[in-house]
Amino acid sequence: MEKFTKESLAKYDGKNGNPAYVAIDGTVYDVTGNAHWTDGTHHGQLAGRDLTEAIAQSPHGKSVLGKLNEVGTYED
Repeated sequence: MEKFTKESLAKYDGKNGNPAYVAIDGTVYDVTGNAHWTDGTHHGQLAGRDLTEAIAQSPHGKSVLGKLNEVGTYED
C-alpha cells in the first residue's frame, strides 16, 4: 500500500480526471466514482484531505468505510 502525506494526498482531489481519495484514522480510501463524491466533493467536504474529524460529525459516521477500497496509509 502507498503511504500518503498531506501534500501527496492533496493531488487526489477528484478534479480534472484525478482520482478522489480521503484519509480517515490513518487509512486512505478511494471515493472515485462514488455517487456521493461528485467532482471530489461530498456535502461540503473535499477529497484529497484528512476527513477524520468530519466523518465523526457526519450522520453515517464510519459505517460507510467498509464499502470503500483502501489504497494506502496516511501520516500528516
